[in-house]
Amino acid sequence: MKKIKLLSFFSILAIILIVGCKKDDDTDVSTDPIVIPVQTTVQADVALGSANNFAIIAGSSVTNTGATIITGDLGLSPGTSIGGFPPGILNGTLHINDATANQAKVDIIAAYNDLAARVATDIVTLSGNIGGLTLTPGLYKSTSSLAISSGDLTFDALGDSSAIFIIQIASTLTTTPGRQVILSGEAQASNIFWQVGSSASFGTTTSFKGTIIALESITFDTGAELEGRALARNGSVTMEGNTFVVQ
Repeated sequence: MKKIKLLSFFSILAIILIVGCKKDDDTDVSTDPIVIPVQTTVQADVALGSANNFAIIAGSSVTNTGATIITGDLGLSPGTSIGGFPPGILNGTLHINDATANQAKVDIIAAYNDLAARVATDIVTLSGNIGGLTLTPGLYKSTSSLAISSGDLTFDALGDSSAIFIIQIASTLTTTPGRQVILSGEAQASNIFWQVGSSASFGTTTSFKGTIIALESITFDTGAELEGRALARNGSVTMEGNTFVVQ
């Protein structure tokens, strides 16, 4: 009888351990990171024309406070209001509603329309917070807003330094403070394009990469950095002690 009771005890214990392990496995599965499909459609480069050398272009105004440093040209078209230089430092050429700025604006509109019209049979849909994801080359689309929060965003070119990344966003693009865009597998900031259907805003000390073409305005909070371009078609670009380098 004692032997039977002892066996029953170990049988029950084994069942408990198996159930416990299953729960642990289920928990692990639910916390696995989202895997983004690898696309086979190769996206062509985006022509920026005369806007290529601009770090910043705005439509209505450019405003800066603090020790912003811009390496690249700064333009405004058709507005006339640029404030905050100095204390901001421009390591490039300033174009205010001149022939160069006006042509750059035409080229920005063409590039924006090109980005918005891109299609692919294997396009990947994104939504909400994309922090923590790794994106490989191809075309991505959001039908609303996107945010980079609760984690950093990685672009992995899979060893192809010429690989193009395009992100179509119907509404806003935002980042929370301290978030980063990370380049991997020979990805280049110059090959990442963000088409923003309204406005973009970047939290304090954000480290961002790529060419942003926003229909409306672009705002950088204190200490945010951009390796790429901030191109606002119709609205303003607002800066506060930021660093910009054209790539």
